[in-house]
Amino acid sequence: MNSSTIISIIAIYFLILYIISYLTGKDDSNNVFFKAGRDSKWYVVAFGMVGASLSGVTFISVPGWIESSQFSYLQVVFGYFVGYLIVSYVLLPVYYKLNLTSIYEYLDIRFGRSAHLTGAFYFFISRLLGASFRLFLVAIVLQQFVFENWNIPFPVTVGISIALIWIYTFKGGIKTIVWTDTLQTLFMILAVIFSIVSILNNIDLSMSEYLLSDKFKSMSQIFFTEDINDRNHFFKSFIGGIFVTVCMTGLDQDMMQKNLTCKSLKEAQINMISFSFVLVIVTALFMFLGSLLFTFKDINGISIPIMDGQVRTDLLFPEIALNSELGIILGISFLLGLIAAAYSSADSALTSLTTSFCIDFLGMNKTTQNKKTRKFVHLLMSILLMIIIIIYKYVLSSNVIDSLLTVASYTYGPLLGLFAFGLFTDRKLKGNMIYIVVIIAPILTYLINVSPTIISYLNYDVLFECEKLSWECAEIYAKENLYIFGYELLPINGLITMGGLYISSKKCQ
Repeated sequence: MNSSTIISIIAIYFLILYIISYLTGKDDSNNVFFKAGRDSKWYVVAFGMVGASLSGVTFISVPGWIESSQFSYLQVVFGYFVGYLIVSYVLLPVYYKLNLTSIYEYLDIRFGRSAHLTGAFYFFISRLLGASFRLFLVAIVLQQFVFENWNIPFPVTVGISIALIWIYTFKGGIKTIVWTDTLQTLFMILAVIFSIVSILNNIDLSMSEYLLSDKFKSMSQIFFTEDINDRNHFFKSFIGGIFVTVCMTGLDQDMMQKNLTCKSLKEAQINMISFSFVLVIVTALFMFLGSLLFTFKDINGISIPIMDGQVRTDLLFPEIALNSELGIILGISFLLGLIAAAYSSADSALTSLTTSFCIDFLGMNKTTQNKKTRKFVHLLMSILLMIIIIIYKYVLSSNVIDSLLTVASYTYGPLLGLFAFGLFTDRKLKGNMIYIVVIIAPILTYLINVSPTIISYLNYDVLFECEKLSWECAEIYAKENLYIFGYELLPINGLITMGGLYISSKKCQ
């Protein structure tokens, strides 16, 4: 597929989004931008949230993860499901009872302004980094397969991507996104189904034949229970998945903002439960697609793409879809799915960042029309996303979803500790001790994470037998012989935060 065809498809796609934006953005009041007038249908929100949750990370990075981790990510997804139940019946009732616009207003009500700003800050950092991860994926695909041929530099590619989002979100906000995400989720699911069918037809196997094949069996292990030191061990993955969901959905303004557009708490809960079932099924489809991609690669002798001198499994799906002999229809399907997946999460992230900054940091009065300020903040958030994505290109080397979940362990931990302390204790915080706690907790978590490497580094025998740099030797030895932390770092971070808050708190009078 040539670059001109790709650009034409992208242009048509965004024209559709702009039409939706025009229809939903006629009322550009702050109430509509932030809460969609609290009049969204639960089934529309639920379906749209699938796309926002999966994003371009799932669309590209999860299939590319199969070679190294097989179907182990499903262990995390099963944990997600339990996490969604907790969000539905523990957190949502609190948010609806208090009639919140920003969920971090709860921390203000419970502890005061310091806690409010702390929670909003950690969300801001978490979502900014997370949204940048997601947009980074679509940007490098566009760069590799389109703009590189035209000698357009990567920063320009990123600028175009961000500008497209800004244009269709700056007026209607969350109301527009509820509907655009629904459309984008549909495109994404159709794309993965069509990709599966196309590859199966090409390798001349039925679904059942492939499921019974030795090739599939060699890549489809789900449960890893033998070695507790394994990063993908079931316990680590499942428990980590629960807490990742509680934090990245239940304590995240981006995801909760959609839920808070529903008419009532009951509808919001129905939305969450419905969404969780669909999410598990769709994620499994993506992993199945990943196994097919590597099977197709081996059969046809396709090399994994290299970018900036590094092998990138994230780019295997676009390489096969756009440059193989599977036909232009698959290429079009992939492009629509990729763009839908990437932008369905990025647009809501941009809107939630704007909402959080306006409500939490600027203290914008929700009943007044501060539209000029809101639109300026929206533009500022767009520029900030662009800068971070450009930085990622030169510092990110591992699989994107792995990097995303690792970062989440450090940034969402303080949020987890803060909300848990507020919900499950009746104690009050002392002065500004909260700032010290939420800084120390991620640092201690990081030290816990690297402690096996530090222990190995201090072992003279390990370093003596190694020809590489000493720290590299220590990392290799730790991975092979000591306990390696995985997704459980997030609850550890939360526990440290909660413990620190408890120590520095006082009983209510």
